[in-house]
Amino acid sequence: MKLKNALALAMAAVLAAGLTACGSSTDTTSPAADSTAAESTEAAADTTAAPDGDGDPTTLTVAMECAYAPYNWTQSDDANGAVEIRGSSDYAYGYDVMMAKKIGEALGQKVQIVKLDWDSLIPAVMSGDVDCVIAGQSITADRAAQVDFSDPYYYASIITLTKKDSAYANAASVADLAGATATSQLGTIWYDTCLPQIENANILPAQETAPAMLVALNSGACDIVVTDRPTAQAALVAYPDFTLLDFGGGDKDFAVSDEDINIGISMKKGNTALKDAINEVLATMTTDDYNKMMDEAISVQPLSE
Repeated sequence: MKLKNALALAMAAVLAAGLTACGSSTDTTSPAADSTAAESTEAAADTTAAPDGDGDPTTLTVAMECAYAPYNWTQSDDANGAVEIRGSSDYAYGYDVMMAKKIGEALGQKVQIVKLDWDSLIPAVMSGDVDCVIAGQSITADRAAQVDFSDPYYYASIITLTKKDSAYANAASVADLAGATATSQLGTIWYDTCLPQIENANILPAQETAPAMLVALNSGACDIVVTDRPTAQAALVAYPDFTLLDFGGGDKDFAVSDEDINIGISMKKGNTALKDAINEVLATMTTDDYNKMMDEAISVQPLSE
C-alpha cells in the first residue's frame, strides 16, 4: 500500500542524504501468502516476462526517493550492500533496497536504483522508464487506477511524534491532540487523511520530504507530526528529544482504511509477469521476516555527519 514515509539538518542530510511502517500484524504468515502466481519466477526473468525500463532484460530498474529512511536513503559508498544510483556516484540503501535486491536475485536480475522525487514515481512507472517503484507507497484506489500493485510488502501503522516537553507528550488519543499545530509529508495519508481528523488543528503546509517534516518538529515550527512507525522509530534515534505516541489502532486512533496502511510495489499496468514473480517472492516471506529487515534498516541508517 501506500503510502506512501528514506533526518535533522543532519537528518535532512541524513534521511535526506540519505513516507507507511512497522507491521501492525502480529502473526507470522506472509502478507502475500495467499497470492497465486500465474507465471514462474524464472519466467519473469525472461525478456518478455519482466521488461526493463532501459531495455536491458538483465536489469530490474527500481525507483524510490532515496530520502525516506528507513525505507530508503542516499549514502556515499556501498556499505552494507548499498546499490549505486543511476547517473550518480552516490548509493541507495534501506528496507526498499534490501527488498529490491531480494526480488532481483529471485528473478536473476541485477538491480538498478533510480532516484526520483515522490510525485515522479508513478509517472516513471507509467512511462516505462522504470520497471517498478519500491518506495513505501500505500496501495490506494487512486494509485491502483494508474498502476498495478503487488501484494503488501509491509504494513504501515500510524504514529504521532511530538517533543518530550510538549503539551501533547501525554496524549492518549487523537482527541487529546485538539488544537495542535501539525504537519506531515506532502502527498501522504498522514497529511491528507489523518491531520484533518484532529479537532481545531492548525495544519501547516505539507513538507516536501520526511526529513523536512522532522526538521519542522525539531525546530518548533509545529507541535506534532504524523507518520508511520519505521519513520518514527528512525526519528527517535536521530532526535532523542522526540517521543512516540501510538494510539493503538482502535477508536482512539486515526481512522484509516486497509488501503491506507498496506504498502505495495507498483509497476506498469498489464505487467502481470513481473507482478506475479514479485508476489511469488513475497509469498516466501513472513511478517517476522519483514520486521527483521526493517529493524536491520533502522540499525544502519545514516543519522548524522
